[in-house]
Parts: sequence; structure tokens; C-alpha cells
Amino acid sequence: MTRPAKKNPLSEAVLSELAGLTDDAGRSRFLARRRQLYRAGVVQQLNDASRTKLRMDTHQALSLAEAAVAIARKLRNQLSLGRSLRAKANALYVIGDNRLALQCNEQALRIFRKARNAEDEARSLNASIQPFLLLGEYDRALEAAEGARRIFSRLGDLRRLAHVEINVGNVHHRQDSFEEAVNFYERAYEMLLPLGDAEGLGVALYNISVSLISLNDFPRALSTYQRAREVFDQRGMTLLVGQADYNIAYLYYLRGEYGRAIEMLRAAREKAEVNGDAHILSLCYLDLSDIYLELNLSAEAAEVAHEAFVRFGKLGMGYEQTKSLSNEAIALSQQGKALQALDLFAQARAGFVREKNYVWPWLIDLYRALVLFKEGRLFEARSCCEKALEYFRSSALPGKAVLCHLLLARIDLATGNAQTARQHCGEAIERLGGLEMPILDYQANFLNGQAYAAAGEMQSAYSSYQQAREALETLRSSLRKDELKIAFMKNKTEVYERLVEICLSGEKGRSAFREAFEYMELAKSRSLMDMIFQGAHTAPDVPAGQSGLVRRIRDLREELNWYYHRIELEQLRPEESSAERIEQLKTGAQAREKSLMRVLRELPDSEPEAVFLRGSQGVPLEEVQAALPKDATLLEYYAAGNQLLAVVLTRDALEILPVTLLPRVAGMLQMLRSQLAKFRLGEDYLRRFERPLFQATQHHLQELYTELLEPVRGRLAGNHLVVVPHGILHSLPFHALFDGERYLIDSYSLSYAPSASIYTLCQRRTSPAGNSSLVLGVPDAQAPSIGEEVVAVAAALNSAQLFVGDAATEQVLRERGPGSRLIHLATHGNFRQDNPMFSGIRLGRSFLSLVDLYQLRLPAELITLSGCATGLNVVAAGDELLGLIRGLLGAGAQCLLLALWDVHDRSTTEFMTSLYKNLKLGETKAQALQTAMKELRSRYPHPYYWAPFFLAGKASPS
Repeated sequence: MTRPAKKNPLSEAVLSELAGLTDDAGRSRFLARRRQLYRAGVVQQLNDASRTKLRMDTHQALSLAEAAVAIARKLRNQLSLGRSLRAKANALYVIGDNRLALQCNEQALRIFRKARNAEDEARSLNASIQPFLLLGEYDRALEAAEGARRIFSRLGDLRRLAHVEINVGNVHHRQDSFEEAVNFYERAYEMLLPLGDAEGLGVALYNISVSLISLNDFPRALSTYQRAREVFDQRGMTLLVGQADYNIAYLYYLRGEYGRAIEMLRAAREKAEVNGDAHILSLCYLDLSDIYLELNLSAEAAEVAHEAFVRFGKLGMGYEQTKSLSNEAIALSQQGKALQALDLFAQARAGFVREKNYVWPWLIDLYRALVLFKEGRLFEARSCCEKALEYFRSSALPGKAVLCHLLLARIDLATGNAQTARQHCGEAIERLGGLEMPILDYQANFLNGQAYAAAGEMQSAYSSYQQAREALETLRSSLRKDELKIAFMKNKTEVYERLVEICLSGEKGRSAFREAFEYMELAKSRSLMDMIFQGAHTAPDVPAGQSGLVRRIRDLREELNWYYHRIELEQLRPEESSAERIEQLKTGAQAREKSLMRVLRELPDSEPEAVFLRGSQGVPLEEVQAALPKDATLLEYYAAGNQLLAVVLTRDALEILPVTLLPRVAGMLQMLRSQLAKFRLGEDYLRRFERPLFQATQHHLQELYTELLEPVRGRLAGNHLVVVPHGILHSLPFHALFDGERYLIDSYSLSYAPSASIYTLCQRRTSPAGNSSLVLGVPDAQAPSIGEEVVAVAAALNSAQLFVGDAATEQVLRERGPGSRLIHLATHGNFRQDNPMFSGIRLGRSFLSLVDLYQLRLPAELITLSGCATGLNVVAAGDELLGLIRGLLGAGAQCLLLALWDVHDRSTTEFMTSLYKNLKLGETKAQALQTAMKELRSRYPHPYYWAPFFLAGKASPS
């Protein structure tokens, strides 16, 4: 008679319950009620299940292993206990508790050696390699590897022998022997290939990628990661898929593709949270904080850095935890929260000392010195800086030693010691000899110029400022960041202000208008190049129609980002850095810098990018004059310190004269903004105070006219003005300035430009073929009439394609925009005060940031943005206009029509209908705008309704 088979006591339901138990007491009660689970076979099943769960949920894997340990102890079965302890050690290692993992492995090894079980001994030795490695105990890791290798070789276990080779490769990678590490990984891959070990093959590929990063082979690293991810995904190894996704995101970070990196890191973070992968989750937070710091998103950086600090603390990973704390302190410094930052810097310094880090304690001293300097605590700042200099002057980090000298020079200037300031500048300049560090060359020579000027030696000051300017121009072709993430000298255009002042003061023996004008243009173009080369995003795909030269520029930018990040990582790594590796990286970066400069010189003016690249170098005065229409005057403003200057330029003449003080205009402009802001108070308020509001607004516009226009009015020739504002003046409607009887728009048609050079380059652009128009509208509760507006506009345009609401997508703009002669976007703008690069406009189902606009190709004759504050710009210290003007001109547009403030829904519809009707009648864009403004003013007299609109770029034929 055949006996029925015994039912397996470890059903899926029981297994699931055990996996969910996280405390010993609950587990003991569960097992006590199920005595049938106390079997050696059940222990093995639990260990197998733990190994499977390790790829999906580490916490469940640990729970199953701990259940196996509890049953094995109860059975007094030593072999089962040893294997369960090893399973527990593996789970602890993946979670990140390496010390406890080694303790479990040591217990298992004692059991297997006592039982003379060689196979399990070797498996436990192999399992201990990684924990030893992560704790920095390399000799013990290699010793364990050699023991495991001998046993597996004797047993003929090729699969496990290959896994030992992978772990040995990890040791070599950690010791910077990257080529040797790749050799071990590739040897393991060849051994595993005929065995069909998908997990081992995936891990080998994954680790090859990591080493290729260190060898600066981005294409091979990326493709190898992607192959590894495919292997993991096919096998359902979700934990390893998440780790692969993290590393792919990290590659994009190193290449400077920040938009893509942020998106992928967020996705990897969510996946790691689901998988219970605490190590990868913490790394995601740390890397995001690094990216946010580079993008000057200090609030976001502080938040994620703190999260990383907490999580690495739970994992016992001291270096990573302290690095997170440093990032949080830097972010707080960027926000001006000095006391909190100094407290965290002190904690971080102590942490790095505990970690026996070679560089960071002294770097922290330099950070502290800079924060103390900005707080006016000069004595403390000098003390911290001198300590840092003592270390850095003999280290392999010459840039940090230079920064110490420069900060000491700034402290000396602040305390009236010009002579000692020059001594520090001289030492900095001497150290910079032979080094390719243009940003530090600029800072050293500029401070040297300030020291000479403080001593009254203006000719020497002029010479030093010129050297600073030349270094700054070199910096235009580079992506190099400040040596510190806290801006050391935030205003990079101040050198132009000083040169302008010297040119106009007669210190050079004459009043040099031409030279001063060139410096003004270079200053206004400075931030254009900063945004191109230090932008927050690189397009994942090359836009259609982009030339080979533009693609090459993009590739070189990415390669340079890669090298600069690798240099920084190498310099600040936990262990002592390799001077040889740093030098190799610098050599690679310099070669690509030279290539980038060469390609930039070859870029033709027909490329949209040339507006920025050529404009950033300045266009000769004669070309600007030749581009002006015969009946036009270019009126350009420039703030040099508190003095506001005006340039009056025609085809035949150039004049520069002081007009007023910037603080006076700033106060008046603030009063005007306050009046315009009252239109948010509702219709009842506006009806009640209609006349006082109108009179107050006219009064402020007349005050501004007196300050800005009256001193130059007699010099304005022709009937068209091209206004080039500066700083806060970008938010001023010059066309609405009031002389007491007439607005400026009554006497002239007006257009605007970010700089004279950009205006000139826009004049060279030709209209696209065809006559089609594209109209997109996104109405909402704030602006319900947008729907009516776009219907009316579409009816007024030739061959108009209309998309409204969710249909008005970014994809439509990308696909149909390049072939459209006119583009009209009726939507809302959103502006980030902390980082204008993330400002942008809302489309149907997405938000199009300024970063994204730089990747579009929209060579339209006119692009209109009708909505809330679409032209509003944020002006940062030392930089010129930051806003949609640059993004859209960079996309190839000839001319833009934008709004300076939140526009009135109903009047905007009337204005746009009138504008396009006038264009159809043959008026130029500037004339059509002038006519539409006058027509709208007859129905809506207050400037709030008719004055927000302005044209930028090519508004009238040359």
C-alpha cells in the first residue's frame, strides 16, 4: 500500500507571512504555533527563498533568513545554521550593514571549518569579500578571495569561481586599478557565458561599466550598463534593474545632462524605495543634491542633502553621510543662512577628520572662511583661510591654494590693506602660471586691479583689468565651474564696469566711447554664454536640421562636463587622490577645450546658436551701425556701479553720457510696479479709484521719463527706437514713458533687444519659406478668454493651424513650429526667482521650461507669447536679462512679441486682433505694434492695458 506524500509545511501563504515578520518576538510566536516548520528541509527552503527575495525586497529577504536561523538553532543543526547565517549575511550586506554581515559570515565560517565542509566554507569566504571591501579592509578581502578561489578550483566549480573573479575585480576597482579590474570582470564574463548564468553575466557587465567610467569611456560604459539592465530585467531581478537605472542616471549626471539625470534619479529613487535598496536610495538623494547645487537650486539641494545625511547615518556609511552634511551646509550658504551653514560645516569637518579624509577638512575651512567673510567676520575668516592655505599650498590642488590667496586679498581690501592684497594676488597669479584655470586667472587679475585702484594707480589697475577680461573671454568656451559651489565672485561682469569707468573718466588720456561701448556689449553678452555652456540640460536627441558643427559643440560640451566632474571627484575622493590620474584627466579636458574653441570659430552665422556664440564675443561697432535702419536710433543703457549711462547710436554717430543714478530709478520703478500691481485687487476697486490710479501711474512714468529720456531726447534721430535696457530696466515699458503730454510710443515706434550685438545678428536672419501660421492656446480659470483670443487670431492669420487646451502640446510645437512663419502662443508664464533657467511656459499637458526652449528650432518671423507675464525677466547680480527672450531667440526666432506683466484677458484679445490686422495691411511689426497700442489706448486709457506688450529682435527692415 502506497503512503500519501507529506504535505509541504512551507506553503506560499506561510512563506509570505514569515517574510512580513520583522521582529524576533513576532517570529517566535508564529513558529511556536507551527511546530511542523521545525525541519531541516524548511530551513533550506527559507534560505532559497531569501536568496530569491534578495533581488526584489531586501527586508523580506532578511526576515526569511532570520526565520531560517531561528529554526536551525532550535533544531541544533549546525550546517543548516551556518547556511542560514550566510543567507542573513547576504541580506545584511545588500541592506548596507556590512559589519553585522561580516559577524554572521564569521560565525558561519567557524561552523563549516569545524565540519570540514569545504564548499560552504568557500561560499562564505566569497560572501565576505564585498563587506570587507566596503569597510576598506582590502587585504582581508583579497585573503578571503584567495581562500575561496583555491577551494572552488579544487572542486571544479567554475560558476562560483567566476563570481570570485568578479569580487576580486571589485577590490582592484576600489584600489584604482581599473584596467586590471576590467580584466577580472571580462574573465568572469567569459567563464559564465557557456554556463548561462544570467545573474553572473549581468553583474560582470555592470561592473565592467563602472570601471569604464573611471577610464572615461562613456559610450562603452553606457552600452554595457544597458546590456546588464536587459539581463536583469529578463530575469525579474528588480533590485539589480534599479541599481542599473541609478548608474545610468549617474552617467548622464557626469556628462552634464542634468535634466535627464534628475528625471532618472527620481525614478531610480522610487524604485529603490519599493525594492528596499537603502544604499541606492541614499545615493540618489546625494547625487540629486550635487546636481541641485550646480544648478543653484539651493532649497531643493538642502532638502535632499539632509535626507541623504539621515539615510547614510542609518547605514553607517560615514564618508557619504558627512559629504551629504557638507552639501546641506553649502546649500544653506547659497541661501544666505550663514549661522546654520557654519554649524553644519563644523560638524562636517569633525566627520571628515574621523573618516581620515585627506582633503575635505581643509576644504571645509575654506568654505567657512568664505561664509565668515560674507558675514563681515573678517578676523575669523582670515584665521580659517590661513589654516586652509597652510594645507593647500603643498597639496595637489593648486586651485584651492589660489582661492585661499584670493580670499585673503579680499579680506585685506576690506580692511584697507591694498599692499598686502596685491602681495596675495601676486602669489595667486604666480601659482596660476602654466595652469589652465581661466576662472581663477580672472579673479586674481580683477582683485589685483582693485588693489591698484585702491592705491590710486589707475594705469596699473587698467592693465590688470584687461588681463582679467582676457581670462574671462577664454572662459566663454569652457564649462568650468567655480572652484567652490558657493560663488566666490558672483558678479563676473564687474570687470567691464571698471573698464567702462576708466574709459569715460579720461584716465587714459581721452574719452574712449568706442572702447567703452565694446565693454558694455561684452558685459551684456557674458551671461548668454554662461547659460549656453552651463545650462541645466542637454537635448537627448539631436533636433532635426541641426548642423554637424552644432552637434559637435554639444558632444564636446558633454565630454568636458564629464572630465570636469571626474577631476572634482578624483580630487575630493575619500582616500588620497592620485596626482597621476588627475593630470591625465586635465590633459583630456584641455584637448577638448581646444577642440571646442576651434569648432566655435567655424560656426556660421546662419545657425541660431550663432546669436549667442557670436553675440557673446561682441559684434564690431561698424556692423551694429550698418544693421540699424536709416530712420532708427539705438538707445542702450548700462549701469556701472550706481551710475546709469546711456549710449546713443545711429548709423553715423556714437555718444555716451551719464543720465542718472541707479538707486533713484530703482525707487521710481518700484513705485510704478506698485501701481500696476493694484490691478489685481478686483474690478470694484479699479472702478472706485480709476482716476487716482491713472494719475499716479502717469506721474511715475513722467518721473522715469525725466530721469531716463529727457537727458538724451534731443539726440534721438529718426522715428524708430531700438531700446537695449540693462538690469532692472528690462521690466520698464520705455514706450509708455510720459513727457507730460505724450507717451514715447506717440513719437516713435519701438523695439527692444538684450544687447546691440544680439540685435545685429537678428537683423541678419531671413524669413522661413511658406506662409503658414501656428496658434496654440491654453485657457484656464485665470484667463478664460484665451480660447476666444486664439480663435480670433487664427482667423486673422494666413493658413493658421489652431490647437487649444490639451491639444496645444509641446510635441505640436516641436513638429509644426519649425515650418511656421508666425507662431502665437496664448498661455501663462512661470518664473523662478531662485533659478531662471527653470522658468518657462505652460502648454497643454506639460510645462516647457527655458531649458527646453534652448533645444527647440523655431526660425519664425514672429513668435508671440500672449498671457501672464511671459516677458517678465529676473535679473541676477552681475548678469543681464534672464528670460524667455533668450530662449526663443536661441530657438531661431527673428522677432518676439511678449508681455511685461499679467495682461488683461479681454483687452489682449482686442490688441492681438488689431496687431495681426495691421500686419496684413503691410505695416512693419514695429508699426503694427504702434498702431495697435494707439487703437487699444483709445478704449483702455490706462497703460496697464495697452503698455505691457513689446517687440524684441528684428522688428523693422534694415
